[in-house]
Amino acid sequence: MRADRLVSLVLLLRQHSRLTAGALARELEVSTRTVLRDIEALSAAGVPVYAERGRHGGFALLPGFRTELTGLNHEETLALLTAGSARGERVFGLGPALASALRKVVDALPESHRATASDAARRFLVEPETDLLSRGRVTEELTGATMTEIRRAVLAGHRLRLHYAAADQAPQWRTVDPIGLVTVRERGYLLATRSGADRTYRLSRILAAEALAEAAQRPDRVDLDRAWRERCARFLSGDHIAVLVRVNPERREDLLSSTVAVRTAGTDTDGWLRLEATFQDLRHAEWALWQLGPDAEALTPASLRTALHHRATALATRYRNSPEEAPPTPERPGQSLGSRHASHE
Repeated sequence: MRADRLVSLVLLLRQHSRLTAGALARELEVSTRTVLRDIEALSAAGVPVYAERGRHGGFALLPGFRTELTGLNHEETLALLTAGSARGERVFGLGPALASALRKVVDALPESHRATASDAARRFLVEPETDLLSRGRVTEELTGATMTEIRRAVLAGHRLRLHYAAADQAPQWRTVDPIGLVTVRERGYLLATRSGADRTYRLSRILAAEALAEAAQRPDRVDLDRAWRERCARFLSGDHIAVLVRVNPERREDLLSSTVAVRTAGTDTDGWLRLEATFQDLRHAEWALWQLGPDAEALTPASLRTALHHRATALATRYRNSPEEAPPTPERPGQSLGSRHASHE
């Protein structure tokens, strides 16, 4: 890992001309003391790095210095391939490897294209931390060591021992045969089998992991997209409720964030979307649609429309009079609801 860090340090100095020890430490995610030790190691190895004193000082390379340092290692190649297909570097713990790989890619460009590419990259912002309503992104985090063990077992085809906390259950150790990793809307999942049966594990619920030396019992080739679709279909075939709903297109993403699944059924003449949404049960559907207020309308089933009508009537009654005149209105059972998130195991 230190060799990769030294390469990244040289590339950072080549691309930025001059950087302070603090800036290098932030880019490389190490301490300032580690950066200073790395600078000494580079100097001892003959890399012409020197320090400039003063207010605008820092470390720099002698002008014109260039060496072949752009070979991608395994983790960096994996990070580029993953980022190219999705934003998986966030969920799968490949963020540092991606940053290092991209520095090598930029350095490999002809000098005439390097500045243009860097400027163009500053003109694009992909998936910022918040949206226009200042809502933060929900990203599930794993420790680096845990994610490294999971990736190692998946790629090497070894069995994996997990300390897993299923919903509403005490954490337990279990040994699985890993098949692949999937990320969906910033949530990561491990597809595996256990005792021959399909299992899907939320990465955020894996407390610890250990890749075993024993080979996993799995096919040599896998169609991960097909496997995911099949597991989704089995999951949705359980005890869920289907709702036909009209929604203001500006609130579509809000609805998607609270459903188990959704399918677009068309657009009405007033521009509203007509969707077929799947919820865990009637209480879940009532809670989710209530959050959207007048920006959504449940068309079916009738039981959901009745539940929402009762809730709206109770609220209208409560606010009909001034606070001094309004009698206390008891809540009907189940009126205060919270969202329950679906889990596979």
